[in-house]
Amino acid sequence: MAGPRITRAYGAVNIGSFRISAMIMGQDENGAMVVLGSSHRKSEGVKRGYVTEMRAASLAIRQALEKAEASAGTSVSSVWIGCAGAGLSSHIASVEIAIGGRRIEEDDIEHLLYAARDHIQPDGRMVLHAQPAHYTLDGAHGVANPAGLHAEALGVDIHVTVAEGAPVRNLIEAVQTAHLDVEAVVASPLASAYACVTPEERELGVALIEIGAQVTNISVHSAGMLLGLKSIPIGSNDITDALASSFGIRRSQAERLKCVSGSAMASPTDHSEMIPVNAPGEEGEGPLARGADEHNRISRAELVAVVTDRLAHLTGEMHRALKDMGFTGSRGGQVVLAGGGAELHGIAEFVQAALGRPVRIGKPPRLQGLPEAHATPGFASLVGLCLYAADDPVDIRSVDPGYQPTRRYSGFGLVNRVFQAVREYF
Repeated sequence: MAGPRITRAYGAVNIGSFRISAMIMGQDENGAMVVLGSSHRKSEGVKRGYVTEMRAASLAIRQALEKAEASAGTSVSSVWIGCAGAGLSSHIASVEIAIGGRRIEEDDIEHLLYAARDHIQPDGRMVLHAQPAHYTLDGAHGVANPAGLHAEALGVDIHVTVAEGAPVRNLIEAVQTAHLDVEAVVASPLASAYACVTPEERELGVALIEIGAQVTNISVHSAGMLLGLKSIPIGSNDITDALASSFGIRRSQAERLKCVSGSAMASPTDHSEMIPVNAPGEEGEGPLARGADEHNRISRAELVAVVTDRLAHLTGEMHRALKDMGFTGSRGGQVVLAGGGAELHGIAEFVQAALGRPVRIGKPPRLQGLPEAHATPGFASLVGLCLYAADDPVDIRSVDPGYQPTRRYSGFGLVNRVFQAVREYF
């Protein structure tokens, strides 16, 4: 017996500094999401989230998507793309209109949202998202739907996500050069939250820390909404580089040591355990690592020491970013780690001790068709891109005088709970 019919397909490309990945996800007639095909390949032409070589990046994007299309048995002409670099940041823009004490009509809400478009202040940067957070009546927060109520003034707070314009345009051009249309550019933290943060966590308050190869993005969510984010130009590749420098070995050797034997937590047996620098079958190749024995082995204790030294620097930056966003004391809560860097052994325990908060590793949901290799923290953003595309949240810039926003904003029924989080964090 045939299963439910796929009614729509979404294509996504995540352009990272370590790998470029692509996914095609379908939505069946019952609304369930099914992964039709996915792939990844080594990144080229991208550094710290920025396109540095257009031709190489476009070729890698095209190859990644073609592999996903082959496994899906279908093709897509347009994709949603993730943006992890480009100096992501966000702010809240508040807009208010006079009502004069009369009863608020739906036309008033429509007028407010339309007027809000002129109050977005990107300060010379590119706006990626401009989404409503909550309404206010005469300055009072906590109104889900103001229609039918009386007020002197009606306001709305808009959460605006911005990025540097030129790097985003380069991302778009790299995809277009690969003969694809761009549906939208989505901030990676927003996409990842769709994949690995539960609705309850987003309600109660959660910090999502996405550790990429060369960029770490930190976002704060509460009352179901993204409230703020900061980008740090440090990632898991910095650990690899530190290992290569400390032991005088190749980056490929350092990356293998980090992934296979690296850990963020020391153990009593580390000093007696010796780790081979070369992979099996490569014995005798290359020079001896600094401090290695005659068999080119280093102690696990030395390996862990380098890893934890770099992690201490990264978690210090995490702590500062969270403090800047007000995610401290009783206002802070659960921390979720995602990105390829979250796959390092023991990292959750290390970050939990450093930040003094409960930490868990975030993984994509168990969707039908999702390969085991892609059901990992490193692919949370890719999966989240497809889920974000299917949800299609409203952007304030799409509002026009003929638009009926209250219909679409019914999906934001949680806005009556957003006000408290916005007041706490901002």
